[in-house]
Amino acid sequence: QVHIVESGGGLAPPGGSLRLPCEYPTDFRGLAMAWFRQAPGKERELLATVTLGGTPNYVSRVKGRFTISRDNTKNMVFLQMNDLRPEDTAVYYCNKLQGTTWGQGTQVTVST
Repeated sequence: QVHIVESGGGLAPPGGSLRLPCEYPTDFRGLAMAWFRQAPGKERELLATVTLGGTPNYVSRVKGRFTISRDNTKNMVFLQMNDLRPEDTAVYYCNKLQGTTWGQGTQVTVST
């Protein structure tokens, strides 16, 4: 069983910020990591990736608002989310690319 633990979600107002930490298994330490999200009634979507060396990439809808980073010494990956919008409401997951086993995710709700 893969041990992936996302946290940090909650309720934020439009324009607000949240920081999501994720602990991943030691087996993932040498791999690129990613953040995904799944909104109600929608497919899970990739948001951002970070290489082992820390190089990030983002999909256009979050570029400039979200920042992915990692701490390889602690098996952690982070997602800093700024300027949140109601359409960012979803369950957020981290995983390696092509990962097939998922953690519980963390719920992010953006609302007044």
